[in-house]
Amino acid sequence: MRLGINLGYWGAGMDADNLAVAKEADKLGYSVCWAAEAYGSDAATVLSWVAAQTERIDVGSAIFQIPARQPAMTAMTAATLDSLSGGRFRLGLGVSGPQVSEGWYGVKFDKPLARTREYVDIVRKAMSRERLSYEGEHWTLPLPDGPGKPIKLTVHPAREHIPVYIAAIGPKNLEQTGEIAEGALLIFPAAEHIEDTALKHIRAGREKAGLTMDGFDVCPTLPLALGDDGAVGALADTFRPYTALYVGGMGSRKQNFYNQLAQRMGYEKEAAEIQDKYLSGDKDGAAAAVPQQLIDSTTLLGSVERIADRMQAYAEAGVTTLTLAPAGFTLDERLAALRAGTEALERAGLA
Repeated sequence: MRLGINLGYWGAGMDADNLAVAKEADKLGYSVCWAAEAYGSDAATVLSWVAAQTERIDVGSAIFQIPARQPAMTAMTAATLDSLSGGRFRLGLGVSGPQVSEGWYGVKFDKPLARTREYVDIVRKAMSRERLSYEGEHWTLPLPDGPGKPIKLTVHPAREHIPVYIAAIGPKNLEQTGEIAEGALLIFPAAEHIEDTALKHIRAGREKAGLTMDGFDVCPTLPLALGDDGAVGALADTFRPYTALYVGGMGSRKQNFYNQLAQRMGYEKEAAEIQDKYLSGDKDGAAAAVPQQLIDSTTLLGSVERIADRMQAYAEAGVTTLTLAPAGFTLDERLAALRAGTEALERAGLA
C-alpha cells in the first residue's frame, strides 16, 4: 500500500505551509499529492506550482469539477500538466454537487452518470491526439451545421496514457468508476465497511468491462491526527465540524451523497439528526450529534502504533493508496503527522 497526501483547498492562510507539506511528502517518498477545488482556488494552478517545486511525487486533481470545464479543456490541462511535470500527473474528476454545479457554474445537475461517462470518453479521445469528433447526449463535437471541424490536441503529454480517477460515493457511480477509470477517490471510508460500501460495486464494474482489480487504484482520503491513545476522544472532537459539514450540510436534503453513505454504514438515525440540525442552522448541535465511532472509523487517530494497526486494516480491506490529510494548527504539527504516516506504514509492514 502506498501513501498519498491531500492538500485540500489552497488558501485560508496556509499557502506556504501547504507547499512545505508537499515538499516534505516528496522527500519522504509519498506516491501522490492531491489538490482540491470547489469555488475558491482552482486545482490546476496549485498542481503546476507544486510540480515545479518537487521532484518525484505525482500530482493529482482531487478533483477537477466536471461542470467547471468542457472536456476538451480538461484534456488540454491534463496534457500540459503531464508534460510540465515530466509524466507525474493523475487526472481526478467528479461531478461536484447540485449547489455548486447549478449555483456557481450554471450547469444543470442532471444525469451525472451519463455525463461523467461521456466526459471521460471525450477526454481520453482528445488526449490520444486523434481528431476529435463525438456524438452523445450531452456533447456533440463538432457542432452540426457549423464551421467547426475535427481537430486534434497539439500538446504531447509525457505519457501515452494518463490515469483517470473518479470521485465516487454512490453504488451506481462506483460501479461505473470501476468500468471506465483506473482509480477511485473515496471519502469517509471505514475499513470495516469499505467492501460493502465501495469495493463490491467497483469490482462489479471491472467485471462488466472484462477487467479484474489488478492495476486499479483504490484511493481513500483519511484525516490524520497524531496524539496519545488515551486522548482519541479529544482527537476525534477536532473532526466533528468537518464530518457534520459533509453529512449534514453538503448538497441538499434530497441529494447529500455523504449523508447517504453514513446511512449505508449503519448510522441512519444519526445521519438524519445531523442533517436536521445542520440545515436548521444549529451547526454546533450537528457536530455534537456525530458519533465518535463514525469519526474514529473514518480517520487515523492516536499513536503511531494505533495508526499502523488501522493502516493494516485498510490494506487488508483492499486499499492500494491511502491518502492522508494531516491535521495540525501549526506547520510543525502537520509535518510531524506526515512523518508519522510513513513510520506507521513501515511498522505495519506495508512500505
